[in-house]
Amino acid sequence: MEWILAQQASLNDRTAIDSQAAGNIPELVIILIILLMIATLVALVTQRLRIPYITGLVLAGLPITEVLSRRIGLDPALVLNLFLPILIFEAAINTDISRLRSTFKPIALLAGPGSILSSGIIAVLVKYGLGLDWIPALLIGIILANTDTVSIIAVFKEIRVPARLSTIVEGETLFNDAAALVSFNLILVIYATGSLTVVQGVRELLVVSVGGAIVGAILGYLSLPIFVRLDDSLSSLLLTVALALGTFQIGQFLGVSGAVSVVIAGLIFGNLGLPRSSSASDRMTLLSFWEYAGFGVNTFIFLLIGIEINPLTLWRILPSILLVILAYQLGRIFSVYLLLAGLRWFDRPIPFRWQHVLVLGNIKGSLSMALAVAIPLTLTGRNFIIELVFGAVLFSLVIQGLALPWLIKRLNIGRVSQRMQEAGKLQIQLIAAKAAQDELDSLLKSGVLPKAVYEELWASYQARVAESERTLRDFYNQYRANQLGSDPPEGAARSGRPGLDTIRRRLLLAEKGAVNDALRKRIVPEDLVQPYVKDLDEKLLTLEDD
Repeated sequence: MEWILAQQASLNDRTAIDSQAAGNIPELVIILIILLMIATLVALVTQRLRIPYITGLVLAGLPITEVLSRRIGLDPALVLNLFLPILIFEAAINTDISRLRSTFKPIALLAGPGSILSSGIIAVLVKYGLGLDWIPALLIGIILANTDTVSIIAVFKEIRVPARLSTIVEGETLFNDAAALVSFNLILVIYATGSLTVVQGVRELLVVSVGGAIVGAILGYLSLPIFVRLDDSLSSLLLTVALALGTFQIGQFLGVSGAVSVVIAGLIFGNLGLPRSSSASDRMTLLSFWEYAGFGVNTFIFLLIGIEINPLTLWRILPSILLVILAYQLGRIFSVYLLLAGLRWFDRPIPFRWQHVLVLGNIKGSLSMALAVAIPLTLTGRNFIIELVFGAVLFSLVIQGLALPWLIKRLNIGRVSQRMQEAGKLQIQLIAAKAAQDELDSLLKSGVLPKAVYEELWASYQARVAESERTLRDFYNQYRANQLGSDPPEGAARSGRPGLDTIRRRLLLAEKGAVNDALRKRIVPEDLVQPYVKDLDEKLLTLEDD
């Protein structure tokens, strides 16, 4: 009888819990609707005031902190296991490996030694400035050395900047997120075990990072044959979602970096999988879905950041927050100006004006706050660390987020001549018309399109192709004339060059890749390859930044 009563009581408890959870669902739906309405209103206001959307979301969340912060919160488990893989995968599939390869050296400097140097500077200043122990100071250094790309890329979409600068920012953040997670977990291992030798630390970093890359490469390549065989675009969407979220979880389960795994899997799928899709509409469906997913996730993250931050709490420790802000700014200044100053010895130098943008674009975001909240409860001073990080994030999103567009305009980085504008429009027309012709060929082969209709449509696109090619050829001939003429005026070559250096860079990189591949296959001797590759590198260094 007692057993029966116990079972009945247990059943009643489970029923009560289920009823309570079911009762919370309508409340969560109402909160979700409220957040969507706030985000829509923010979009309208920021467009009218011409301020960054991300900054507007954070500011909109601040007044409703007391209303919603107790019902919803920035759950670190949700950010790290759901939001972060989505953001990383969305960025990775849209990253062109050829452009990433051409800017790999500055990206590697900033995301590797630059991140370590910045973390160290922040940790030292925070330890001796606030009297913290080394573990909390190192955690703050790692958290605030991480840069959020969403805010700065949102500015780049509104104000044109050189493609190389945009690629450096995207690439640095793509690998910086993974590096921050790896370093953060390493510090937690030191905290849990009490000690860790240099050799053990290096081994742990290599195992976690290289292991994550191997897991991502395996899963990325395994997804390619499945994707090619899927004719339904909706099924392809499900595959990519499973790849993004599953790769992260598998990596974490195997004890390697899930973030690194998602980066590699996304790069492989975006550069080797998407081009294999036979339908342009399917590719657009995939890219549009992930663009919306990234936008939606960022909208909720930055709105929740504003809701999570309590301005009154931060006001009480304002001097400490100002010291932390100074620390991470100094860390970024040294890591950018110092490391990029030596870049000219082995790669194209980064213009000084670009370096100013990289420094001010050191904006913090969701990952910094998620890592702060993920600090173990047993760590002394955990709440103080969280408040310091929240204050620094608020400053960077609002102050730096508003100042960045102004700086880019003042530096005149994105100035483009009228002739370059016209050439860019022609290139867009040419690319679009060629893609449409490829799609027509696919429709004809599949039997969807009759031969007569195909020929009529193909001819109309061919007329656009011919007109664009003729005008671009005139631009090119004029550029050649300027190059061959004596003492052309300053800036003449640049104004007459309609993006040719971009094309030449891709061609030279293609040559370099083919020659290196032939060397790996032992088709050509190494003593002949080295001078040829050296000549290609010298030609790459002479090209203007695009």
